Amino acid sequence: MRVTDLCDVEPRPRRVAVGTFDGVHLGHREVIRGADTVLTFEPHPAAIVSPTGAPRLLTPLQRKVELIADLGVQELVVVPFDREFASRSAESFIDDVLVSTLRAVHVSVGENFRFGHKAKGDTQRLLTDDRFETRIVPLLEVDGEVVSSSHIRGLVLGGAVEYADKLLGAPFTFSGEVTEGDKRGRTLGIPTANLLPRDGYVVPGHGVYACRATTADGVIHVAATNVGVRPMFVTGRGELIEAFLVDFQGDIYGTELRVEFLKRLRGEKRFESVDALIEQMGRDVEEARAIAV
Repeated sequence: MRVTDLCDVEPRPRRVAVGTFDGVHLGHREVIRGADTVLTFEPHPAAIVSPTGAPRLLTPLQRKVELIADLGVQELVVVPFDREFASRSAESFIDDVLVSTLRAVHVSVGENFRFGHKAKGDTQRLLTDDRFETRIVPLLEVDGEVVSSSHIRGLVLGGAVEYADKLLGAPFTFSGEVTEGDKRGRTLGIPTANLLPRDGYVVPGHGVYACRATTADGVIHVAATNVGVRPMFVTGRGELIEAFLVDFQGDIYGTELRVEFLKRLRGEKRFESVDALIEQMGRDVEEARAIAV
């Protein structure tokens, strides 16, 4: 899949799906179905229009690219969203972006899609334009709940990653550079790879999770991952993601690690002793192994 800035697109007729697509969840996938091109925005428009109210996101652009590529799309066009772009009228978005630049012959959006300055453009405005065909995709419901990025964010924050993965259509994933921690896990016989939460992005609620972790060499490992503040120890550190890669030996400090969250095993807790903690961690590892293999 080709990834292109809006200003660099080549002239050709396109079937375009338009949206922010944070998470690329099941509802987004229905909007994208049948499109050869996806138009999205970076950063999330809310970060520019209402920075104090902007949501914490599910997917950075790199992950969004991977998920959309898996859907068989030919091209992802990225709009560098800034205040100048936010000031465009709905008419300008249609005339200059969809018609003149992208040469859209078919446009697909979700039923709640809004566009243009102060979100004055809506789906009806698209439907009345006869220069392209418009497909309005109804909101998708699963188990009686609308599938939305905001709903999935709440699930992840609450630790319900197993159900969040179902609505996403793929595991919730967190990637980052492995940093040095207190190396206490090493002394306990369970060394962990430590990742720092990223500003502006969702992190699963505190607890222990069964995961798959992919190291920089592309090898996938079973992992038991703790998200939290390590209540057994006074560290002075804040929230941390600590992944124990089962049956792995090696130094991965400074390299990229991807962690896929599959199921929450338990909440984070303080144990009566270090021995009790080690015993529980052993059970966590075996449970993670049974789930993530």
